[in-house]
Amino acid sequence: MREICVPIPFTDDEQVAEVEVKFANRKISVQYRLESFAWDVSEDPDFNPEDGITEDLMKIYKLKKLIADYDSSWELIQIFTPAENSKYIQVLFRKK
Repeated sequence: MREICVPIPFTDDEQVAEVEVKFANRKISVQYRLESFAWDVSEDPDFNPEDGITEDLMKIYKLKKLIADYDSSWELIQIFTPAENSKYIQVLFRKK
């Protein structure tokens, strides 16, 4: 088994959760950070929804830019599927 899944309570969309994992018999420390990013584009002045595809593309572009500008000492691990009509999307990073 290469990975384990650990449920972490995450109630506030604007909260940042950091998790550190240590292995008992080996000196390996792995750090993870789960962070929420604003996902809503409806207040963007360039937002003019012609259809759902335009809104989705704007969200993807916004998320891509946020990830590209993120602290380079962290690597992207996973982007979670946001709840329908959510204004935030959760992203998991691992310390390099």
